[in-house]
Amino acid sequence: MRTADFDYDLPPGLIAQQPATERDDSRLLVLRRADGGLEHRIFRDLPDFLRAGDVLVLNDSRVIPARLRGVNARTGGQFEVFLLEENAPNDWWCLMRPGKNARLGTQIRLRATDGTAAKIMATVVEVNAEGHRRLTFSGTPDLRRELDSLGEIPLPPYIARATGQAADRERYQTVFAHPAGSVAAPTAGLHFTEALLKEIRARGVEVCFVTLHVGLGTFQPVKTETLDAHPMHEERFEVGAETVRTVNAAKSSGRRVIAVGTTAVRVLESVAARNGGSLAADRGRTGIFIFPPFQFQVVDALLTNFHLPRSTLLMLVSAFAAPGETAGREKVLAAYAAAIRERYRFFSYGDAMLLL
Repeated sequence: MRTADFDYDLPPGLIAQQPATERDDSRLLVLRRADGGLEHRIFRDLPDFLRAGDVLVLNDSRVIPARLRGVNARTGGQFEVFLLEENAPNDWWCLMRPGKNARLGTQIRLRATDGTAAKIMATVVEVNAEGHRRLTFSGTPDLRRELDSLGEIPLPPYIARATGQAADRERYQTVFAHPAGSVAAPTAGLHFTEALLKEIRARGVEVCFVTLHVGLGTFQPVKTETLDAHPMHEERFEVGAETVRTVNAAKSSGRRVIAVGTTAVRVLESVAARNGGSLAADRGRTGIFIFPPFQFQVVDALLTNFHLPRSTLLMLVSAFAAPGETAGREKVLAAYAAAIRERYRFFSYGDAMLLL
């Protein structure tokens, strides 16, 4: 398929800059895949669409304060350091601005969030083909321990306000976030409250978790003319034994598995593809690129936010709207057009969509 098939126009006023007042105050657009029917609800109505025996799978990755500030130890020039992936303690791949000044051997003294100089130094030791810098850090046994005082929450680039606001440290994080490693939130999970999860469990729905550490590539649009030419980014994941037992039992007894977010879909379908259609405890990296036509082996329903045009996330949702076919694109873009008319809020802090 062509990348241009997944384009659409979005009025700038619908790009959500702030979260809803309460997590579950967001709106919920329900798309019934069988006939393309739409229903407009609010997020706290989600339990009305669940039934006893369903399995809800959420991504529990925690966002790290990945945006750091520092100065060139020799010249005093300023740098922004964006942590991408940890290789080992004090050894990270990073995106740096300005990259042209971050030559091999450059030493950077980090600054705390209050602007004062920290005791931690970073040294550029490698540059890869993508222009990312590999940094080693000194002055601390483990940089992770210092991130709360050094780092800012890395809000998406389309949120037109300053990063590092105190409220975002809590709000740009799911209430069930646990293992740290993402540089962007698994945004479908941001709508859930502890009270809503309690109500869902009380209705006989099983709730379980996978981990996928969301990378910077989630924001990158597909730039190739055709989808199969796109070099898909990889992300780290883990699926534990308890989730495996819960999901496999549901599939064997004909109960629904409902993925919360495209990240949960990527984990479930990646692991199933490696295990003959069922899950097994696993960890590693996935570069799965799901676009129409795609036959899903695990996921029966999907809860997600509204995604960027020409993004891999929009393509995944389009594939899910009509599994094994290419007609899902039309269903999803029609639903997006309805959402635009009804003034839904789009992207990370926006409203949600449930595909049944």
